[in-house]
Amino acid sequence: MTTALITGSTAGIGAAFARRLAADGHNLVLVARDTRRSREQATELHDRHGVEVEVLTADLATDKGIETVASRLGDRRNAVDLLVNNAGFGNKGRYLDVSMADELRMLKVHCEAVLRLTSAATEGMRERGRGGVVNVASVAAFVPRGTYGASKAWVVQFTQGAAKDLAGSGVRLMALAPGFVRTEFHERAGMGTGNIPGWMWLDADKLVASALNDLARGKTLSVPDPRYKALMGVVKVVPRNLLGGITSRTGRKYGPQ
Repeated sequence: MTTALITGSTAGIGAAFARRLAADGHNLVLVARDTRRSREQATELHDRHGVEVEVLTADLATDKGIETVASRLGDRRNAVDLLVNNAGFGNKGRYLDVSMADELRMLKVHCEAVLRLTSAATEGMRERGRGGVVNVASVAAFVPRGTYGASKAWVVQFTQGAAKDLAGSGVRLMALAPGFVRTEFHERAGMGTGNIPGWMWLDADKLVASALNDLARGKTLSVPDPRYKALMGVVKVVPRNLLGGITSRTGRKYGPQ
């Protein structure tokens, strides 16, 4: 049986990956800050699907947390075959309204942790000639919309570049760029969502199913819904200076309040 390690596993997209991968027969390593919640999730998945589930408590906003997970990924005796870098968060407020400490903490989780964990995982995967990494980004990566979008743009560029470098090795890397997903993300950041149109929301389980299909097909970027694929098509042809104004107005209308 193969093993998948998922960061930010207790809620939202991470929990959806855990449910789907356990149902498909993968053993799991669940990484989150909340030990109690992770253990409850592990027990439920083990009892329901008969897979082995390991709990790893780590805060990826700290060097110690990153090192803990990187060490597990580097364990050749208990190899991880699929890494899902899902952990992340958003800061409420515009640029300069958010403290520098909070901005750097977000970059630590979204960029440094993704780089270090992807590197720790793919070294062993390349030796074995197989494996996969899904780095969760966002459609915000493709529009000029603050430091959150900038950090997710880095995830996309890094993942696609690394995928090219590892082509032919048997290791697949893919950036996942969802839109609005019904998770705890906005609540944790203190962001209101009542102004976001219903059609913009995605279901986490359907999103994960689409993402895994794209990974199996060898895609390096997954935008897992026709609605957002269409929006990204428009983004590609709109001039950047005009797009900046549109996304700023849209952000005030549909973004965090």
